[in-house]
Amino acid sequence: MTKRTFGGTSRKRKRVSGFRVRMRSHTGRRVIKSRRQKGRERVAV
Repeated sequence: MTKRTFGGTSRKRKRVSGFRVRMRSHTGRRVIKSRRQKGRERVAV
């Protein structure tokens, strides 16, 4: 029998790496900026 994998919680994911959380801090804004420069389809979760 295969093992069950533990999936992440969507609420936690938003709280940790959501767009609004990123915009709160200077380093978070830097993350958004670099991802935009790279041309990412999804800038944040």
